[in-house]
Amino acid sequence: MRIAYLAPYQGPTLKERRPITLNRSLAGSAKMEVIARLLRAAGHEVEIFSQGEVVELGLKYYPAFAEPAPVAGDVPVRYSSALPVRYFNGFWQGRGLCALFKARHRTAPFDLALIYNLKVAQVVCAEYAARRLGLPVVVEYEDDAFLDVEGRPDPTLRAGYVRRAKQVLAAAAGGLACSPHLLAQLPSGVPQLMVRGVVAEEILRASGKPEAEKQNWVLFSGTHYRTKGIAPLIKAWSLAQLPGWELHLTGEGEETPALQKLAQGQPQIIFHGTVAVAELARLMSLAKICVNPHELSSRPGNVFAFKIVEYLAAGAHVISTPMGAVEPELAAGITFMPDNAPETIARTLQQVVQTGAWRRTAERAVHDLYRSDVLRAALDQLVRTALHQFKPQMDTNGHR
Repeated sequence: MRIAYLAPYQGPTLKERRPITLNRSLAGSAKMEVIARLLRAAGHEVEIFSQGEVVELGLKYYPAFAEPAPVAGDVPVRYSSALPVRYFNGFWQGRGLCALFKARHRTAPFDLALIYNLKVAQVVCAEYAARRLGLPVVVEYEDDAFLDVEGRPDPTLRAGYVRRAKQVLAAAAGGLACSPHLLAQLPSGVPQLMVRGVVAEEILRASGKPEAEKQNWVLFSGTHYRTKGIAPLIKAWSLAQLPGWELHLTGEGEETPALQKLAQGQPQIIFHGTVAVAELARLMSLAKICVNPHELSSRPGNVFAFKIVEYLAAGAHVISTPMGAVEPELAAGITFMPDNAPETIARTLQQVVQTGAWRRTAERAVHDLYRSDVLRAALDQLVRTALHQFKPQMDTNGHR
């Protein structure tokens, strides 16, 4: 099966050619790579199409291009052009990404379209795939498209977008999501799969470290963005006073310079920058504790961070703010804290270190649920069932 993966992926070359610091998504792109790799391993041809979004508004034109080397094994990545002009950016992204997808379909037809979330560009491509090409559309739904962080209908969304996005969901031939709340927005009769996360082969290989090899490390991994709670974590570190322990931070983002300044004078806080998957897996497997101090949200779709599964799979104990209902086998390896105030984080770190709670992990349970061979089979069944059950829509002219 040929699958067009329409997702806001950010590959290694995009950062060099476009300013994406403000909207960098390391975890999201990592998950897209793993999903593409698993579908490819199941025997499907996969191509990633990304709008390579630029949110720093200006009059500069960024031409379309392709990653010089395939990602996730042998999956090609193509970016549409970008023209980040105010009130025009979204239109350009949708038009450009759809044109790129359309051109590739003419050259080598696709059997199915997989879209990641419901940004404007993905909605435009989903509409075209279903109505004009007669393709089944599977939705990978990671964030509720219609609610704000307080869990209320987002007042900033245009009515036209909400209508079109909900139509895409209603017409979906299948879907995967990280929570029951998001799956419930899909049609009840289509194949569905709940995927809290994916254990990459690099993490699986690095896991299983004996206690003697573990380091007195607390690790944060992810984009350096204000909602991730990294500044409170750094402030908490000086309050916690944990002799012999180090705080390791991977990733980067718009807040990196401010965070580095905040950490000055604390040599036990180590910044690694963005690292390759294998190196990240090594760091996770050596850390006794991994932390997710994300800002609290009442948005029911945002209940489980992808990196939590990676942390647990690597054999670390996890400290996190609440994430909604979590399966008991996963919660066994997590210490929840009620908020991400520096004082709360500091107290929680002290408790987990001093009581030895870091020895409580959920490594084996996560491997059983989300290791690559298990998810590869589940994803393969999902897309094959979606294709088999799909009944093509017709446009207003009676065309597939």
